[in-house]
Amino acid sequence: MSKTNRKSFWKSIAIFLAILGPGIITGSVDNDAGGITTYSVAGALYGNQLIWTLIPSFIVLFIVQEMNARMGIVTGKGLATLIRENAGVKVTFFIFMGLLIADIGNTTTEFAGVAGSLEVFGISKYIAVPLVGLVVWILVVKGNYTLAERIFLIFSASLLVYIVSAIMGHPDWRTIGHAIIKPQNELNGKSLTMILGIVGTTIAPWMQFYMQSSVIEKKLKISQYNYVLVDILVGCIATVTVAFFIMIACASTLHEQHITINDAKDAALALKPLAGEFASQVFAFGLFIASVFSAVILPLATAFYVSEAFGFEAGIDKKWDEAPEFYVLYTGILILAIIIILMPNAPLIGISLWTQVINAILLPVILVSMILLVNKSKLMGEYTNKPIVNVIGWITVVVLVSMSLILLVTPFL
Repeated sequence: MSKTNRKSFWKSIAIFLAILGPGIITGSVDNDAGGITTYSVAGALYGNQLIWTLIPSFIVLFIVQEMNARMGIVTGKGLATLIRENAGVKVTFFIFMGLLIADIGNTTTEFAGVAGSLEVFGISKYIAVPLVGLVVWILVVKGNYTLAERIFLIFSASLLVYIVSAIMGHPDWRTIGHAIIKPQNELNGKSLTMILGIVGTTIAPWMQFYMQSSVIEKKLKISQYNYVLVDILVGCIATVTVAFFIMIACASTLHEQHITINDAKDAALALKPLAGEFASQVFAFGLFIASVFSAVILPLATAFYVSEAFGFEAGIDKKWDEAPEFYVLYTGILILAIIIILMPNAPLIGISLWTQVINAILLPVILVSMILLVNKSKLMGEYTNKPIVNVIGWITVVVLVSMSLILLVTPFL
């Protein structure tokens, strides 16, 4: 390699490292307490049979995030602003009130993950939840975007601890490879619901708003698009890799011993006699990191898109007096979620169920809005979807809408 080529190579690496963040963080936060529970239950219940579902999950995640990031870079506007400008204030109000209610429930679920994971280490939720909530609040309110993003990237990397937990279960790699290449699971109502849950947990309505707001906060330009694309690709690979090893960890231990679990905390506790105390603690630590990570990002994204939708200033680079509505909303979501978790008989299962129902109702609305916006030449100029991307994009929307409707109806059948 010549001196000029070396210089160009290291310059490209430096640019990528500066841009690195939105894609990896948005992808990684997908592996929250709910996602980890879904993968854990799938591995325990079906072993390696459903690992193949991670392939369509990867495709769906990549397609949606690419369109999302491109729209943010080209327009310089968040998704909430674009929806308000094109759908009107009344429609925007009902959409975002629904999203706000769902995200309060989602944030409560993340703090449930914090409580459950630290109970494995013998720490009471009455200590863990308020303390973590305070740390999360300080990080966002007293920090700035650059600091927060670096911490988020550390959180993302920390999720790779699930590789250790999976390896300690001594999985049969030949069987795993065969299950991916030639899946042989029997399709019925229960397994179909599980498949839909795995693929469906990849995309949440609030993630689309966070992705678009993060590329705007970094002030990324269309000239940097190729680097953004790599960031998204790395994030999607990391996300699916974590999910893969969570499923393997539970398949090679819990499934082999016919142990049934209800959530990720159960998985961590059940691993102890099968793979050792360290494997159990590593699994619980991963759940803790994922829950804290999402407990930061989820209310942050919610406060951002609600403020943006109604024309308020938003962003963690702004001070409290510059964006009071944004910070009051963020603080309020955290406090409400913490209060619910600390209630002695909080209906957490009901909260989780109805949160997913609201997500399932709103996801098609958000995705259809997004794909219509990204194809408007007045907004995107020459950067509207190419025909092939449009085909894949609409197929993705149709599949996700179908899954959402099935998941919406299934609990009531």
